[in-house]
Amino acid sequence: MGDVTPASLAPILLVLGDEELLATRAVTEAVAKVRGVDPEVDVREYQASALTVGEIAEMLSPSLFGGRRLLILRSGQDARKDLVAALLAYAKNPDPDVQLLVLHLGGAKGKAFADGLRAAGATVVPAGKLKGHRERVAFVRDEIRRAGGKCTDDAAEALIAAVGNDLRELAAACSQLIADTDGRISAETVSRYYRGRVEVTGFTVADATMVGDVPAALEALRWALHVGVDPVPIADALADGVRTVARVASAGRGSPYQLASSLGMPAWKIERAQRQGRGWTPEGLVRAMQVAAECNAAVKGGSDDRAYALERAVFSVAAARQGSAR
Repeated sequence: MGDVTPASLAPILLVLGDEELLATRAVTEAVAKVRGVDPEVDVREYQASALTVGEIAEMLSPSLFGGRRLLILRSGQDARKDLVAALLAYAKNPDPDVQLLVLHLGGAKGKAFADGLRAAGATVVPAGKLKGHRERVAFVRDEIRRAGGKCTDDAAEALIAAVGNDLRELAAACSQLIADTDGRISAETVSRYYRGRVEVTGFTVADATMVGDVPAALEALRWALHVGVDPVPIADALADGVRTVARVASAGRGSPYQLASSLGMPAWKIERAQRQGRGWTPEGLVRAMQVAAECNAAVKGGSDDRAYALERAVFSVAAARQGSAR
């Protein structure tokens, strides 16, 4: 982090974007930086929608007791107009002992607030979703580098193929690889490490298939078979994916936490199934269950070409979903 001095702390930080991992990280780093200057710093967090102008004025005014303060304002896009006006006025002449950190999703909602902070000289920390494959490759390489390791482009590609595009999972995979190796990561290291890690690859295939992303499902499937994952757990993951979406869909509407106890499933799994279930009809799910059962029988019954049976199942489940959408 280098030497941090009071003068090097930005009076106003605008964390802009909807990638939760990057936003969380920006907050953690800001808090660590301020604590490096003043271990006794008073850190306070607020939701922008619940904050009044009176409360913010009190927090931003010079403290009777001295000392540094860090105010973290979450969901800045939800701030009401009077609060936005007060904060933009403050931003023109901020208190040197106060650091204001505003998190903003970066969309059209509340755009004037983000633009105003930027115009007032706020330091912008980008936290937007990584859009393309190249950005994700750069993210993986940067993660490994931050942890003191080295990683080639093809190793980063291999890791994305094994783990998927979710940044949290990629970050976790990077730190795991660094912890379990000498820090020099090649495609061979990744392949060796993920060989047989069924829970990653089987479910990656199933997740992509259930949302109709055939290219991603086939890429994950071929990668899984390439690194030596047994076809049986992949067929099981596909069947489990279909079954879970069908069970959650038939349970009706409700929050994942409400449904968790009645379905005997963790809330995160229900939430994922609700997301994947959009665009499916009951008839489509019945067809997908038949496909998964046939695939299971072929793979477990020692079909001559188990890879082909799995590929055909991916296409057929996606086709059942397409039929739902018509």
